[in-house]
Amino acid sequence: MAVIRKQDFISSVADALQYISYYHPKDFIQALTKAHQREQNPAAKDAIAQILINSRMSAEGHRPLCQDTGIVTCFVKIGMQVQWDSDLTVQQMVDEGVRQAYLNPDNPLRASIVADPAGARKNTKDNTPSVVHIEMVPGGEVEVMLAAKGGGSENKSKMVMLNPSDSISDWVIKTLPTMGAGWCPPGMLGIGVGGTAEKAAVLAKESLMGHVDIHELQQRGPQNAEEELRLEIFERANELGIGAQGLGGVTTVLDVKVNSAPTHAASKPVVMIPNCAATRHVHFHLDGSGVAELPVPDLNDWPEVTQEVGDKVKRVDLNNLSDAEQQSWQAGDVLLLNGKILTGRDAAHKRLKEMLDSGQGLPEGVDFKGKFIYYVGPVDAVGDEVVGPAGPTTATRMDKFTEQMLAETGLMGMIGKAERGPATVDSIAKHKSAYLMAVGGAAYLVAKAIKGARVVAFADLGMEAIYEFDVKDMPVTVAVDSNGNNVHESGPAFWRGEIAKQKNG
Repeated sequence: MAVIRKQDFISSVADALQYISYYHPKDFIQALTKAHQREQNPAAKDAIAQILINSRMSAEGHRPLCQDTGIVTCFVKIGMQVQWDSDLTVQQMVDEGVRQAYLNPDNPLRASIVADPAGARKNTKDNTPSVVHIEMVPGGEVEVMLAAKGGGSENKSKMVMLNPSDSISDWVIKTLPTMGAGWCPPGMLGIGVGGTAEKAAVLAKESLMGHVDIHELQQRGPQNAEEELRLEIFERANELGIGAQGLGGVTTVLDVKVNSAPTHAASKPVVMIPNCAATRHVHFHLDGSGVAELPVPDLNDWPEVTQEVGDKVKRVDLNNLSDAEQQSWQAGDVLLLNGKILTGRDAAHKRLKEMLDSGQGLPEGVDFKGKFIYYVGPVDAVGDEVVGPAGPTTATRMDKFTEQMLAETGLMGMIGKAERGPATVDSIAKHKSAYLMAVGGAAYLVAKAIKGARVVAFADLGMEAIYEFDVKDMPVTVAVDSNGNNVHESGPAFWRGEIAKQKNG
């Protein structure tokens, strides 16, 4: 009979969260490496290369893979014979582990959890509370499955109540393109089928804790309906041509997971939850012998890849950028940005809108005229870092603010992740602006291009404050040019056709 000590459990959770903040699972790296090797679209191939380079850098430097260090989800399976030496509940112990991990001074992780979600949305400052699922199982051990899920992919979760005779695969293939690229493909799709609405969601989330093994399944063949569904969705999803970061390409998903449960005869609840390119999860067991031991990965498991920006890369001096030069950029161009940019995301934009609407104008020290704004909420710096990992956040959340920003502040353009909505693309064309896309899932790599950082407004917003960054050779792709040409439409459409031609010979 195992006796699980409070501090062993807490320390194991804290260690595991630090571990997954900078180590990708080995199976994920192997799958991403294969995707890089077979990718035919140069833009998508370069995006995957950046993710792989970033992953190795994070593993070496023990710094976060992504600036969004996630909301913690913990599945705890407790053996019926287990006893606890603790005055805290399991939820409280998990939260204490989260608190210690996210406040670790050697590798602080970004606190993203807000309380009072329908009201003040005040940051809890330590990323608690976590989401904990507890199940009693036979045996005398505790199994813990732990994940840190970024908001960009979590926000793309989809749920439907299908009729019993409806095709799950058809719904997934119809729905996947509507999710855009904010979930940072290529990644995994977790699909829960059956039970009730909330049960299907838990099934989908738990399925994402599994290893990437779709290629092994392809080799041996399916043995049940779930495996048949996995293979069908995997093939059809990759035929959509969405590609890495939504740029178009041959790999959109690296694996598809399906968990199911019995359901009502009149029901077929289905939930789809994607995992992004910053897939972070780990499993461990506690048997009363002490803290969980997590294996240190071998850096030889990471491939030697280099960024492939091509011959047409343009180096840009943002401090002396003319309207004519900016308007000469074409969708798909690769740029290396140099000079000053300002940052701002959800909370900052909301406050800027309130100030502009009231006639106050912009806060002192903030001038967007002729500047680019980068949608980012960085991790705190450590040691001699200028800033912590600072990858882009999903740009569509700022769509409702874009027309006002372009019309009233003199803003030249924007930098973010994934696509923009149709009205925003129209606004960009109307104002002869531009939207540049940085690679989601390459936050540590991007941070290395930031040579200076200072808060210029809204310091009380923490990671959502407005910073001024001084960047050197920051890699971006022109996603929407001044004429409204949009790579997130043209890229997938082209590669969907190419894949169909190759399939049909």
